[in-house]
Amino acid sequence: MKGSTIEGNLVDVVGDRIYPAIITVEGGRVTNIEEVKRDFQRYILPGLIDSHVHVESSLLVPSRFAEAAIPHGLTAVVTDPHEIANVLGIEGIEFMVADGKGVPLKFHFTVPSCVPATPWETSGAMIKAEDVDRLMDREEIVALGEMMNYPGVLNGDPEVMAKIESALSRGKPVDGHAPGLRGDALDRYISAGISTDHECTTLDEAIEKSQKGVLVQIREGSAAKNMEDLIGITREHEFFLATDDVHAADILNGYMDRLLRKIVSLGVDPLRAIKAASLWPARHYHLPGGYIDLDMPADMVLVSDLENFNVLEVYIDGNLVAINDRACFEPKPLSAPTRITKKRWCAEDFCLLADGDRAKVRAIRIIPDQITSLEEIVEMKVQNGCILADPSRDLLYIVVVNRYEIAPPSIGIVRGFGLKRGGMASSVAHDSHNIIAVATGPNEMARVVNGVSEYGGYFATDGVSDISLPLPVAGLMSTENAVNVAKMEEEINNFVRSLGCELHAPFMTMGFQSLLVLPNLKIGDKGLFNSLEFKFVDPLIRE
Repeated sequence: MKGSTIEGNLVDVVGDRIYPAIITVEGGRVTNIEEVKRDFQRYILPGLIDSHVHVESSLLVPSRFAEAAIPHGLTAVVTDPHEIANVLGIEGIEFMVADGKGVPLKFHFTVPSCVPATPWETSGAMIKAEDVDRLMDREEIVALGEMMNYPGVLNGDPEVMAKIESALSRGKPVDGHAPGLRGDALDRYISAGISTDHECTTLDEAIEKSQKGVLVQIREGSAAKNMEDLIGITREHEFFLATDDVHAADILNGYMDRLLRKIVSLGVDPLRAIKAASLWPARHYHLPGGYIDLDMPADMVLVSDLENFNVLEVYIDGNLVAINDRACFEPKPLSAPTRITKKRWCAEDFCLLADGDRAKVRAIRIIPDQITSLEEIVEMKVQNGCILADPSRDLLYIVVVNRYEIAPPSIGIVRGFGLKRGGMASSVAHDSHNIIAVATGPNEMARVVNGVSEYGGYFATDGVSDISLPLPVAGLMSTENAVNVAKMEEEINNFVRSLGCELHAPFMTMGFQSLLVLPNLKIGDKGLFNSLEFKFVDPLIRE
């Protein structure tokens, strides 16, 4: 049987050379590579890999994610189904695996290590050490997912250490998550067997971790963009490219092609950049592929050049799966439960109580384009025993409502969203995905919380008109295609911007305000939380 051929300038990431070649493919594998004397106008890259992504954050089920991402050069992902696992448990992981099997993209899963994400919030499920141990034997599982519970690692928590041992005993790596961890604490964290980290935000942190043997994943997603700050590690240290969290609209505007284009524009040699998105993550996670050679899977991306990285064609196992920005397959998405407990909330439920006529309050101060936050002490007016939001000073109400059972809401103050009126709510709230909302007052808060609880997803109001983006799959994902989801997301984002918010990704940024494992002031369904000291704090400064 005669195989098909692919021609172009072959980027050999193992031999560190680029040369014109004709590649023959049979049965999904490379059977011949012939170096020729030709002047090709296109380049053949190995299939590109996102080394760390939560597919759920795209708002797309895996099959729809693949449909959008493959045309931008993606042929494989290492994905942590941590988000859906916190809502649906192992049932959620099974959904992700099953839905992903219906498309060509190679989904390599990690077992979520922190379900629930922390002991300080309510989640929908629990994945114990014995569950991790069973899942680790599965072929589609390539690692233990990011170990966010670094205090548990440092303190030798038996449950945490058992999960790590389940991976290491099978020769599978353990992903890290240790923002700001340095010095002796970092040494002890690494010595437990953790080998990657995608949470570096400063060059000094990235250099220390790299020098100590951690493989730093340079993150460039929708909300967190760290590439420019970390570019200094790329010349001397091996590194990976990752998105962590990326929305549908951003995928349509570029995925791995966008990351390569940006990192090369910042001065990184194209060969090193391509290795960071192919060879190096493939070797670390023991994935098939990562480079082009005889008897290797025929996963290849044809691009216009090594500067703009315009994707012309994408092949997975020798099959043409995308051409000219269009997928060559039709997904058939599966469905899963939304899982939101219904309750009709009223304005009186959302009042931050205080005595007197003024109060000192701990406010969450968001950082644009970052997933960390700060603590800020502010003075606010009190009326009839209720602290008043002050949109003129950008001091708004933020609440988290338990989606799994009926419980009193957790209420705080946030600065940085800029809303002048109305409010916004979401059932995408890392990591336990309780309902989170930001609003200019109790009436608006009740309206958006009630709105999002109907179908999951995003909801916003100006006090008169409402708009929503339904996410019926676990309240996290849509079965619609990326174009439709991106259109709905753009419409609701524009609506929120008309209310005064200027953030690039307002709902994603809001969702990260309940990520209790990140510094430094966050809010969960049980209260305001200082994640530097790992303790709840009073929203009020009581003197």
